Amino acid sequence: MELKAESRTAGQSRSLRSTGRLPGVMYNKELNVLVSVDLHTFDRVIRTQGTSSLIDLNVEGETHAVLVKAVQMDKRRRQPLHVDFFAVTAGQPVDVSVPLNYIGNSLGVQEGGQLDIKRRELQISVLPRLIPSSLAVDISELTIGDSLHVRDLSDSLLPEGAKTLDDGDLTLITVVPPRTVEEPSEFDEVEPEVITQSVEDEEKPEAEEGREDEG
Repeated sequence: MELKAESRTAGQSRSLRSTGRLPGVMYNKELNVLVSVDLHTFDRVIRTQGTSSLIDLNVEGETHAVLVKAVQMDKRRRQPLHVDFFAVTAGQPVDVSVPLNYIGNSLGVQEGGQLDIKRRELQISVLPRLIPSSLAVDISELTIGDSLHVRDLSDSLLPEGAKTLDDGDLTLITVVPPRTVEEPSEFDEVEPEVITQSVEDEEKPEAEEGREDEG
């Protein structure tokens, strides 16, 4: 997907935001260019393809293949304040986080178990043009008590030449037993609620009436 950008100078960030543009930088080992993009267009691109897919960043007629490496957010308004674009180099692997798409109805769930998802992304090293939009992980054979780890993933799941960067012992998903709710026993004693009024409280109105009479 293409995203149009304009070059900018330092110190323009605030004025750019006031006109609906998002300041940013495009960089790699040999490149460092200050840019800005339309905020609404950027938001649409991110919602459509996420941050792990390549974007063709068109900077005033010159196109660069980039990845979104970081987005600084305004926590109060929940809007982007600044974006870092990493310009990839053809033929050189990049490190990216790829969403995991768990597919299949596991045997454990059919038996009443529940899925406990530990990780929704996988860190991999892959050539830029081979970055997948997601990785489909089949969990249909998992029974209650089973877990799937990074080391259990098939090599065929990854694009050619790609490798995982996460620890092999990292748990991705587990099928846990169903939760049980203890019902109260018919022999459980329930203490009755007792409402009492102290003698002191009963005497207070009389004491007040006495003071009024004295007056």
